[in-house]
Amino acid sequence: MATDFLIRQGVKMILIACNTASAYALDDLQASLGVPVLGAVEPGARAAMDATRSGRIGVIGTLGTVRSGAYPRAIERAANGRKITVSARACPFARAARRRGLDRRTRSPRRWRARYLTELAAESPDIDVLVLGCTHYPLLRATLERVARELFQPRRHCWSTRPTRWRWPRAPSSSGWVSRARTRRRACAASSPTRRRIDHIGSRFLGRHLGEVVHVDL
Repeated sequence: MATDFLIRQGVKMILIACNTASAYALDDLQASLGVPVLGAVEPGARAAMDATRSGRIGVIGTLGTVRSGAYPRAIERAANGRKITVSARACPFARAARRRGLDRRTRSPRRWRARYLTELAAESPDIDVLVLGCTHYPLLRATLERVARELFQPRRHCWSTRPTRWRWPRAPSSSGWVSRARTRRRACAASSPTRRRIDHIGSRFLGRHLGEVVHVDL
């Protein structure tokens, strides 16, 4: 299991960098692992609540994420009693983002708008925050923002779900946790043998090459 491998490396925290995995596995991992585990859904829900003015929030994500209902639940928790309406649509954009991305003009933004986002706009035209409920979607952010400006008037916000800040918890020394990271070491490992492809995709997120990617048989 991937988390077993990470624990053996001595990590102090684990981030589930996938909305679908967060929706289905976060609670179990938080209960079973001895280090803090952070998911991708809650930060996006809090960011959406901070940004919305109309109380109408749209979510696009993979079919698994949308079917899980994780975002409506997380947004309701973040609302603290405020009246909020969440509309969600499954959009298969992740593969396009991994392959080449819509921002490189290899596909027409209008095609994707007409096929997937028009229904969302018809249901909730007053959406003022669109949550990008997949960690691949920020690669398509420029295109999605252009589409959102056309469909949702006036200009709306477009948020990714990647958490930007996290405070290290203080815990008894016996737990092995620390109040802050004292050393930084970046090591990249993957269960897929296609290391060059992983480096290519990873560099699009980070803006630099990952370096050596070690193959791990899980």
